[in-house]
Amino acid sequence: MTVRTNQVTVTFQKPFVVGGFDEVFPAGDYKVETDEELIHGISFPVYRRISTIIYLPAKSGNPLLARALSIAPQELDAVLIRDRETR
Repeated sequence: MTVRTNQVTVTFQKPFVVGGFDEVFPAGDYKVETDEELIHGISFPVYRRISTIIYLPAKSGNPLLARALSIAPQELDAVLIRDRETR
């Protein structure tokens, strides 16, 4: 199994809710890591997403208590679309 990891920074223009948390996260930049698995047996390289993690700020503001949330890629896409549509 060949897996690659992509890291991007996504920007939320407005506060948002994600992953079933009751907490509202502030607007800003968030690091997102996505692992993708190579699908073998095709004549050209094709990858599918197998996991996505968004790094969230700590509730207390202490950077040592930052959190990472595993999220369905489709859910993250939906949250980003909502953020863009409601500007």
